[in-house]
Amino acid sequence: MRPSRAALPALAAASLVLAACSTPDYKAESVAQAPAAAPAPPAPPVASRMSQRVEVTGSSVSAPHGYARAPLSVYPGPWVFQPPGADTFPEAQANKAILVEEQPVSTFSSDVDTASYAFVRRQLNAGRLPPAAAVRVEEMVNYFPYTYARPASRTQPFAVTTEVMPSPWKAGNQLLHIAVRGFDIEKAERPPMNVVLLVDVSGSMGPQDRLPLLKQSFRLFADGFRPQDRVAIVTYASGTAVALEPTTGQDKRKILDAIDALGAGGATAGSEGLQRAYAMAERHFDKGAVNRVILATDGDFNVGIRDPRELEKFVAEKRKSGVYLSILGVGAGNLNDALMQRLTQSGNGNAAYIDSLLEARKALGEELGSTMFPIANDVKMQVEFNPAQVAAYRLIGYETRMLARQDFKDDKVDAGDMGAGHTVTAIYEITRAAAAGALVDPLRYGAGKKAAASAKAKGDELCFVRVRYKLPGESSSRLAEQPVRAGTARKALASAPADQRFAVAVAAFGQRLRGEPQVADYSYADIAELANGARGSDLDGYRAEFVKLVRMTESLGKANGVGQP
Repeated sequence: MRPSRAALPALAAASLVLAACSTPDYKAESVAQAPAAAPAPPAPPVASRMSQRVEVTGSSVSAPHGYARAPLSVYPGPWVFQPPGADTFPEAQANKAILVEEQPVSTFSSDVDTASYAFVRRQLNAGRLPPAAAVRVEEMVNYFPYTYARPASRTQPFAVTTEVMPSPWKAGNQLLHIAVRGFDIEKAERPPMNVVLLVDVSGSMGPQDRLPLLKQSFRLFADGFRPQDRVAIVTYASGTAVALEPTTGQDKRKILDAIDALGAGGATAGSEGLQRAYAMAERHFDKGAVNRVILATDGDFNVGIRDPRELEKFVAEKRKSGVYLSILGVGAGNLNDALMQRLTQSGNGNAAYIDSLLEARKALGEELGSTMFPIANDVKMQVEFNPAQVAAYRLIGYETRMLARQDFKDDKVDAGDMGAGHTVTAIYEITRAAAAGALVDPLRYGAGKKAAASAKAKGDELCFVRVRYKLPGESSSRLAEQPVRAGTARKALASAPADQRFAVAVAAFGQRLRGEPQVADYSYADIAELANGARGSDLDGYRAEFVKLVRMTESLGKANGVGQP
């Protein structure tokens, strides 16, 4: 007898309870997944497992302990549970407004990663809001290409431009937009690449959105290889193996065959794979080339060096040899984004998240020049605010990139890196000095009056922007600096350039997704309107896609019965 349609959710729930009771450790990422080689941990007592509750609501299931809340059909094929909500992200409290009289200097490391935006997009397209910790506002803003002013010459690797404009979400406040753009390298001038692809082929990589997607991505990557480029492939699962010895771009057939032969199965020995990949890159090191390890994984490092600090130390030590590390993250359910971020920051590289073939085309095709060819290392930014002009400031994003003031001049302190043609955007929300009384009561004993009097001598400077960086191969940093004057402030947001307005819209979206109170009254509809009016030429459609994403997020909130989210 066939069950009625109404009985299906109850039957599904009952099946899940039985599955949880009988196989609580089952890592069923895919029905085609190879059996794990590593022994399963002991099962919890049956009584405790039986007490767990399963709920089927809408398109999601709340499962017993050991299983994650996940959509029933994000990808085609039979649906099975992901392992526990094992996606991990760097935890950091959102930046708050800081009084200039108490702390006039803000210092942070540049960031050109884009992983957060792609992960957030995947979550929203699947019909669920992302975890707040997964939303890094600076990575969302820096995901998009901008046409900021180019550097006048290569004697300085990048140009810095600033804009001051009204805040769209807080009347009376202003936004300071800082744009950095590096010089680009023509394809004919790009140095050779010496790349080792380090590919996670453990059992968890079996689903279509992991290794199969990476294989398609690598084929796109290989399409751009030149005869002078060299690539090797190292794989890791229960152990490590060399899938492709260093091969020049002339032999693309051999490279493509090695990519096609990759298959998933086994446990995860990520640290052992790193060691072997670095050894191969160092063995074939070319001083005139870009030497890089590209790690592709769902982020599950569970065999070998277990301590993230030890992995960081290993990667940081290896970068001194001139071999950098980049990471491509895939999948969801056990994505260790926190570790990915820490390793790429230690390895002078960047992190990207591949959620589709279009994203692979962007990360490994269109942006190959900017991600593969560094023009500046340890890029740090510092802004000193004038207390005579600014009462308080708030850096939007960069919570995981904050530096101490003294780190700015310390060339031993690692920071972000910039590739050819890359852009970096930072946005501050500032409260002008005239509104200081609305923030705090004045000090009884007048501390800060001397500093304010001294600041008045600087005229109408709002702040002073400094950028410190190292040229590749150099150990001593260089300095670029410029003032930002109050008289340059735009009277209306609409008069600001489209790039700056669009970046502000993305920053507002990221803050709303994180639940930051500063934008509580600035709706998703407002954000979509601002972004739509700043789309510009948008040749690749990234901005149009963003507008649709914002509108979909608004609809998602209404569909879940929470009104305007």
